[in-house]
Formats: sequence, structure tokens, C-alpha cells
Amino acid sequence: MLISNMEILPGKEVKTHLGLVQGSSVRAKHVGRDIMAGLKNIFGGELKGYTELLQESREEAMERMTQQAQSIGANAIINVRFSTSSVAQGAAEIYVYGSAVILE
Repeated sequence: MLISNMEILPGKEVKTHLGLVQGSSVRAKHVGRDIMAGLKNIFGGELKGYTELLQESREEAMERMTQQAQSIGANAIINVRFSTSSVAQGAAEIYVYGSAVILE
């Protein structure tokens, strides 16, 4: 499955547009990560626990979007975009979406 944030892919032609596909993941903070983040806020530095949490969420959301595209017969997803939002205290959603297409 070809996945791109570009609208047009050089050397490829969109044969069929199959519509919007999407995936999301909602994750909550872990109390241990929260304690370490509090210390990092005092001393400074990367919040690695949160970085890992968001990376896992992005991967899961991408996998869900890809599965949806495969289920409708797409061989590519173009114009892919990410969105992040807070859904509750200590929980965030990663949302990814794009256009499922068949490329020639």
C-alpha cells in the first residue's frame, strides 16, 4: 500500500477514487509517565514517555486507516493528514485520514 501526503504522485495516475478512509487511536497517560513528565517539567528535557505514547498511537491509527483502504480495494492512500485532539483530562486522540485510490 502506497501512502503519501501528496495530492499528486509523479509518474502515477489515479484510476479510481474510492473515497475517504480514516483511522484513530485514543490513548491515556500512564501515572508513571505522568510522574516522570512532572520531573522533566522542572529540570527540562524531552518527555520520552509521551513521545513513545504518541508514536504508538500514530502507528495504530495508520494501521486502521490502511486496513480500511484495503477492505475497499485501494492500492494507495494519498493526501494523508494527521490531527490530534484532547478528548478528556489526560487522554488524546490521534486521527489520520486520506483519500483511498487505485493507481495505475
